Amino acid sequence: MSRRGFLGVAAAAIGGVMLAPGIQLIEIARAATGSGPTPGASAKVRWGMLIDTTKCAPGCNDCVTACNTENGLDPKPTPTSPQWIRKVEIKEIKTGRASSVPVMCQHCAEPPCVDVCPTGASFKRADGIVLVDRHTCIGCRYCVMACPYKARSFVHEPLTEQTPDVPRGKGCVESCTLCVHRIDKGEKTTACAEACSKAGHGAIVFGDLNDPESDISRRVREIQTTQLRADLKLDPGVRYHGI
Repeated sequence: MSRRGFLGVAAAAIGGVMLAPGIQLIEIARAATGSGPTPGASAKVRWGMLIDTTKCAPGCNDCVTACNTENGLDPKPTPTSPQWIRKVEIKEIKTGRASSVPVMCQHCAEPPCVDVCPTGASFKRADGIVLVDRHTCIGCRYCVMACPYKARSFVHEPLTEQTPDVPRGKGCVESCTLCVHRIDKGEKTTACAEACSKAGHGAIVFGDLNDPESDISRRVREIQTTQLRADLKLDPGVRYHGI
């Protein structure tokens, strides 16, 4: 955990300040450092994704639909609606080869969104998942500006029909959580990867990048992969093949 992030969390947690029933900032700090009871927050693990764009079908939005359904997002988003995953169509200028690329929070090892957050609301867990604590987010949107992937959204309107496992709130910033609510229950995949697999594409592989025997680690060893904006040296947890 960065010094700034730790101080932001620790300062608010002094005296056991309660944010909501059963939730304390000190618990968030423990999860971020891997010292708390959260099953998914272990430094031995680094959750990540491998997206094979050669298998990603142009015009297919199964991953987007699954994400919206899983997290209670608007199924028909407007330009101002939060969106945690989006499809980007890219074309190689020299060859004319086109690719359809899902883009979401890249869950960087060195996340700039965490560095600029003045309250510690943006934080990285010990297992590499980058999250936003909605209780301490003040809606300043510094993280939105700092993210080079345009992966964060601001909630402008009141929210209804939320899912119990994914609390959200007006005035907060949010982004892909790698379905952390699933991971902490012991499940092994995300909604987008599950939907992609069920559709028969198999373009999204989720797993532990630190486990050499995991499917994602094996695939990363076998095929050429790249990171979006690797020149920034943020070490994203999302890897791409075919771009």
